[in-house]
Amino acid sequence: MEAGSLLKTRGIPLGGISRRVHSIRATLPSYLELTKPRITALVVASAAAGFLLGAASFDLALFAQAMGGVALVASGTSALNQVLERDVDALMGRTRARPLPAGRIAAPPAAAFSGVLAAAGIVWLWIAVNPMTAGLALATFISYDFVYTPLKRVHSLSTVVGAVPGALPILGGWTAATGQFGPGGWALFAILFVWQLPHFLALAWLLRDDYEAAGLRMLSVGDFEGRRTRHQALLYALTLIPVSLLPSVLGLTGVAYFAVALGLGGFFLWAAFRFARAATPANARGLFRASILYLPLLMAVLVLDKL
Repeated sequence: MEAGSLLKTRGIPLGGISRRVHSIRATLPSYLELTKPRITALVVASAAAGFLLGAASFDLALFAQAMGGVALVASGTSALNQVLERDVDALMGRTRARPLPAGRIAAPPAAAFSGVLAAAGIVWLWIAVNPMTAGLALATFISYDFVYTPLKRVHSLSTVVGAVPGALPILGGWTAATGQFGPGGWALFAILFVWQLPHFLALAWLLRDDYEAAGLRMLSVGDFEGRRTRHQALLYALTLIPVSLLPSVLGLTGVAYFAVALGLGGFFLWAAFRFARAATPANARGLFRASILYLPLLMAVLVLDKL
């Protein structure tokens, strides 16, 4: 008997199955969008750098398991963030086309999707890597979605708080390779933590109107001349220079990294100084672009110098 006839005899309408399959195919891109693939890729790259810098010898199987778990947790974290901020996203021009405010996905299945991804990643890391790395992944998930996300509606300190979950993945990569915390891991965490602050302050200045319309209490909101925003960005860019040298001070890297870190730090500081001198969109974009260029170059030299 043909498959179509068999389905008919069992009372399953072929048209209904076709519509369900079409519906699933239509929503898959939206679910993928919930995971913020570019952000997830950056998180995995950060964890990979931590792993490579911590590993005494490279274990491909352990590396793959660690990165897979990190990717799942990062995807679930981003997805839940969009569930929690769907009302805010609907008010901002750059986010109102996301799946939830656009109505392509309902909140309950999106929340379930995010929970499954995050839970699967944490359990995977616990079993296949180690409990310490799984704990850091859980801390990232909780601090990002349940501390940083609601705090954005209340206080501008959220930017500093949000830098913690942003810096935890590189420490998670370190613990995945070493099975322990250590000065080197915390030095990497510190670099990622400090780097995020001028990076996000520049972005917050560019998007201050959107944030104000959405009711988010970013430092740039109400800072009409950009005095607080640009001065803090300069302070953090200056702080990043000695912090970025910690791997060499601790013996994790050598002279080559030290020299490159100084040069990149000077470049980043120059961009922050231009923004501090005049809070214009062009200077804010310059600082933001400098931050995007700075981090991958610094991480690449870190890994290469270690290897």
